[in-house]
Amino acid sequence: MTTLGAVFRPQLPPERLRGMARAADAAGLEELWLWEDCFLESGMATAAAALAWTERLRVGIGLLPVPLRNAALTSMEAATLLRLFPGRIALALGHGVQDWMGQVGARVESPVTLLREHLLATRALLGGERLTVQGRYVKLEGVALDWPPPAAPPVLAGALGPKSLRLSGEAADGTLLDASVSADGVRRARQLIDEGRAAAGRTDSHTVVVYLHAATGPGAADRLRGELAGSPGESVPELGVAGDAGAVAKAVQRLAEAGADTVVLQPTADEPDPEGFVRFVAEEVRPLVP
Repeated sequence: MTTLGAVFRPQLPPERLRGMARAADAAGLEELWLWEDCFLESGMATAAAALAWTERLRVGIGLLPVPLRNAALTSMEAATLLRLFPGRIALALGHGVQDWMGQVGARVESPVTLLREHLLATRALLGGERLTVQGRYVKLEGVALDWPPPAAPPVLAGALGPKSLRLSGEAADGTLLDASVSADGVRRARQLIDEGRAAAGRTDSHTVVVYLHAATGPGAADRLRGELAGSPGESVPELGVAGDAGAVAKAVQRLAEAGADTVVLQPTADEPDPEGFVRFVAEEVRPLVP
């Protein structure tokens, strides 16, 4: 069964999160995903608030840019939330938008090396290990969490390029693909992920989460065109969907058939009714998605 979610976009002010999270929880939405985009909103802070305001909603943080973070701090924060809200966190790490990382003095020479070191360290610490590493970027001396989560959670990697996708297969438990990836792109990503998994000798499961541009209601097609205008995906066939629940469900199914385990519907930045959007996903689209 395909898991279905929606995005709370940080273009909305933080005070809008409570209403959207509660609407998602009440409607039975499976997952609400948050972004840690520069310089909008914190992923960990918004996740903690959304979890506290809801009862069963799973919250995804997609993603945390590792140049801004220390692996031990990220693990401490994640472990705290995992103990407070067991089973309700999905965690993704990425190397971040390089221009933004440069703005804050955090840009590194090898983003892929940095991401690999963070993934390996975070997964080990959340798995209850005591870790000593002297990597190129991650350096830890006898570090262990005093309050690790009861069970090691999956840690996903945000990836797009071939090197990052192979790395995700090698060093992460799942992959997060953004809304610029079509169904054909999901198939290619799965192949590259599998190459990384094979090289690392991994045989465990690997979840693929994909964002999908979606718009519904009056002016949906115009809003979607505006969202894609000027982006590299503007000319990509079937990138995004505008229409009723049936049309959206068919687009979700295309991604699922290409290899997505979870599809997260991403509203346009000018979505006029964010609370209504999550109710639409949960109450109208969900029943139509196998």
